[in-house]
Amino acid sequence: MRTPADKIISRDDFPKIRDKLKKEGKKIVLCHGVFDLVHQGHLEHFADAKKQGDVLVVSVTAAKYVNKGPGRPYFGDSERLNFIANLEIVDYVLLSEAVTVHDIVRAVQPDIYAKGKEYAVAKNDLTGNIGSEEAIVREYGGEIYYTEGKVFSSTKLLNNFFSALPENVVDYANKLKKKYGDDVLSQIREKIEAFKKKKVLVVGDVIFDEYSFVNIQGVTMKDGSLSTFFEEKERYAGGSLAIARHLSEFAGKVTLCSMIGTEPGYMDFIRESMEGVKLEIIEDEEFVTPVKHRYVKSNKQRQDYDKLFSVNTLMRRHDIRHHDYSAFYNKLKKLIPKYDVVIIGDFGHGLIDQNARDIIQEKSKFLALNVQTNSANMGMNLITKYDRADSFVVDERELKMAFGQHLAGKDKLLEKLIQKMSTNVGWVTVGAMGAIGMRPSAKQKALCPALTLEVTDTVGAGDAFFALASMCAESDIPVDMATLVANVAAALKTNVIGNKDYVHKVDLLKFLSTVLNV
Repeated sequence: MRTPADKIISRDDFPKIRDKLKKEGKKIVLCHGVFDLVHQGHLEHFADAKKQGDVLVVSVTAAKYVNKGPGRPYFGDSERLNFIANLEIVDYVLLSEAVTVHDIVRAVQPDIYAKGKEYAVAKNDLTGNIGSEEAIVREYGGEIYYTEGKVFSSTKLLNNFFSALPENVVDYANKLKKKYGDDVLSQIREKIEAFKKKKVLVVGDVIFDEYSFVNIQGVTMKDGSLSTFFEEKERYAGGSLAIARHLSEFAGKVTLCSMIGTEPGYMDFIRESMEGVKLEIIEDEEFVTPVKHRYVKSNKQRQDYDKLFSVNTLMRRHDIRHHDYSAFYNKLKKLIPKYDVVIIGDFGHGLIDQNARDIIQEKSKFLALNVQTNSANMGMNLITKYDRADSFVVDERELKMAFGQHLAGKDKLLEKLIQKMSTNVGWVTVGAMGAIGMRPSAKQKALCPALTLEVTDTVGAGDAFFALASMCAESDIPVDMATLVANVAAALKTNVIGNKDYVHKVDLLKFLSTVLNV
């Protein structure tokens, strides 16, 4: 009799077993999933599946490919594999090391691919993979079978009984479901899918984020400075590049308008990084492309990174004042009227001056604004340098600096800033506390808690929040829904180093599904 450990087979080794089973005339059934918490629904699913054949193979998605949001799966690969292998009804268990199950299907070549009955309705498949999975199954002569039985949810059990979500998140999700109904996820998804009707123009500073990964060796003997060992260096698309990338899978058309210098290789890097984004970028030999070079070391225990110091390459203020921006002004005048939404990422690094602001404010049909305070422009790049916006996002420091009132309450300052900017809706992000959204004209207000406290890197999380909040604002999505959507985007981004990757729509929808499954 085989032990549970004997049942766990690698994908590469299974074809030999498959061929032997086929020669014996055995009918193979495949089930696939995350199986984060094995429950009665899974047992019924396996039992029904096993009845359709002779041998039951179960594949389990490896943790690194699970897209249900930060902190998922709750249990690791070995734990989940062993859960399944210890079930008598299961004959073989494979680890699926990919986003899709396609490689597993090709290795197993099942006669029957069993899915839960909830997947029989195409709109319930957030990944959109059912069609391609079915095509591969049929390619090898197999067929899809939808099992019967009551539908349970590992995610719901983990959220409600294992504290898998941070404090107050379950309460927030329950309030949304009570207010909008149990189909709130479908409502939000429908609104997000409608973004593809929109044409979006992103305007702002292009920033290259360069990360040098180092290990600390110690302190030098002569001068007491930090000594490090260089591991590797990576470059990421930051600033307005990151905002445009986040939007590339959501809006129907995304265009980026900006200006860079003529430093070798920069434009090639942008073209390679910005798939799905139309580029309207001026190359100017007198302009200095902002580069932020961070030196970081990995923290093996916490799976995050400690930033040691940063070296910034920026345009000097004297050169900004005397630079000729006429080509940029002309491009703004030509482009802005063609777009439904204009999203401004003003990082204060020399691109958007008063003339540009005047053009943007005059010609934008819907203006979404994010004006960032950073070490290079502290106190000099306030949102109040703009006269109006239809929506905006600031962080807590930027909100307080706008009025020079560091002791005033966030709610009152946010409402005051909305009035000052003649804005429809505004948000203030408050770090680990989450975000506050407000639309005073409709008496809407929301405090959405942070959705994850497991953080790899916070760089760019605000840009992800801003990108999705802006689309929600233009679509007039209720503030409590919109704040959740934007917080989901930010949470996904915090689990990525720098701007190495962007927010994918399927990941956002899957994490929304996780949060609302309470």
